[in-house]
Amino acid sequence: MLVKLIGAALILFAGTLIGFLQAARFADRPKQIRQLASALQRLETEIVYGRTPLPEALMRISANVEQPSARLMEAVIAQLQQGDGKTFNECWESAIRSQWPSTAMRAAEMAVVIRLGSMLGISDKDDQLKHLRLAAVQLKAEEDAARDEQAKYEKMSRSLGVLLAILVVILMV
Repeated sequence: MLVKLIGAALILFAGTLIGFLQAARFADRPKQIRQLASALQRLETEIVYGRTPLPEALMRISANVEQPSARLMEAVIAQLQQGDGKTFNECWESAIRSQWPSTAMRAAEMAVVIRLGSMLGISDKDDQLKHLRLAAVQLKAEEDAARDEQAKYEKMSRSLGVLLAILVVILMV
């Protein structure tokens, strides 16, 4: 009897934890998109007004933004410092793809960021400014969609985790 009770408590705990973790991902996504947009806005400032070279601009930005955006920028810097003959775009894409799973963001945001990387460093500052602003608008749209999803699914995820755990316990008894 004691073993069943302990097992039921563990199942309830695990189900609740899973539900809360999923709810946290729904809550983290709009926040992380906003942070990434802020990092890109800082990059815009560094490129357009500071005329800072991309590697140096990325270092400055990574030091001043929160995770996971800082980790994305640091990965790009690490790729660039390897010096294995890759272009900036190849370093950018490789770094973004390798670090993306550690974020709560989805493929739509990744596509925007990768598309932006293909335009950075290959044109004049005005063209880069246009692409950075376009990325900001696209990320804003994704942030709005993420907020809508959060409103719809965050509470449901918590409740579903608890309810499924209760169902498993009932079926177990």
